[in-house]
This record gives sequence, C-alpha cells and structure tokens, in this order.
Amino acid sequence: MFILGLGKQHRESVSLGVEIIEQTLSFPRGQVTLTPTSPETKTFLLELPQNLALYVTQEQFATLAAANRDLRLERTAPGELIVNPPTGWETGERNCNISGELYLWWRNSDETGKAFDSSTGFTLPNGAIRSPDASWISRERWEALTAEEKGTFANICPDFVVELRSSSDRLATLQAKMREYLDNGARLGWLIDPQQRQVEIYRLGLAVEVLENPAELSGEDVLPGFVLNLRRVWS
Repeated sequence: MFILGLGKQHRESVSLGVEIIEQTLSFPRGQVTLTPTSPETKTFLLELPQNLALYVTQEQFATLAAANRDLRLERTAPGELIVNPPTGWETGERNCNISGELYLWWRNSDETGKAFDSSTGFTLPNGAIRSPDASWISRERWEALTAEEKGTFANICPDFVVELRSSSDRLATLQAKMREYLDNGARLGWLIDPQQRQVEIYRLGLAVEVLENPAELSGEDVLPGFVLNLRRVWS
C-alpha cells in the first residue's frame, strides 16, 4: 500500500501532481482508492484537504521523492509526509547566499567534512527525514558511516544546520525542527527569520540565544573561521 499525505501545518487545499510507480494510492479515510490501469508510471492530480494527514514508510518516501523531484519533501518521525512547494524568489536568493557562504568556507578550509544545500535530505536517528536549508557534517562522523548508511538520505543528523524562515513558514514549526535536530545529534543550529530580522541560535546542552538584527553569525568551534554576513540575507 502506498500512502500519500500532506502535513497538518498546511492550511489550504493543495493541488499536487503525484507520480505513482506500480503502486496503489489510497486514502486512510473516506475509502477512496485510485489504482493505475497499467504498471507504467501514472500521474494523478489530487485535491488534498487541509485536515487530511497521510503517512509513508521510509521506503515509500524514497520512491515518492524520486518520482517528484520538483518538490521538497520531508517525513516526520511518526511518518507524516510534509510537502513543501518551491520557494519564492526572495527565499531562494537568501538560501543561495547562505549555502554559497558555507561552500566558500568549506572550500577554503581544506574541504573539511561535507557541506550540503537545501536539496539534501537526511534520515535522523528518530526516523524523520529532514532537509535543512544548509548543513555541514564533520569528516570523522561522515567517514564513520557505512556505504549502506550513506544511501540516498544518509542516516545521520548534520553537526550544523540552518533553517531560513519564509513568509509562509510558521515559526513554531521551525522551532520544533531545530529542537529535533539537537535531540538527534546537531551541535549548532541557526534559525534565521528575515521578517523579524532575528536569529535563534541553538547549541547542544544550552538555552536558545535570540539575537535581534545581528550583522553576522559565527560558526564558533563547530565551524572554526566561518562567519555569515547577514547583509545579503536582510536585504
């Protein structure tokens, strides 16, 4: 059984083109079932109501993600599928600047560890599959993974994560994600809110620090020498 779902935080009905590959698509409520007429790939247009929450296994998530590469998908620990539509140009530009600065630091620091952009998903120890807007993993932790653990969505939580709030994001939802990262192995996290010009800094074992309109952020001892100039993020 292949179950498709939208997260509860989506407050409006969404039209979603979904590719189903040799699977039966069904709703857990309402007894509505759509079955492909042939084993070939089919595309269905579904209207997903705001109160409908559906769930996928990790294997089903990987199949769905491969068939819908234009969407940024995530999975919560209980298995609820989160569908994030493409970002607007402002958020896309800010994401590009953040990932670009992280890449430049990585390249100039002997390419230590692994740096990733917002298209990368990770399977956290609690079973969730998350895609931070930018992230980094130390060389030691990455090399300790087996080939199987690296897989499509590597079984690891990054040491460093960034979440950038867009105009449609609920702050409470992003704050919960940041706490989830720390609970699963992250050492440093930045929740950047351009709307309020505010940054929440999450550190392992410490209280959250809130900065009002900071000019820059430091990678501290997790990413030594990394400084993010926020001028391009605020503008």
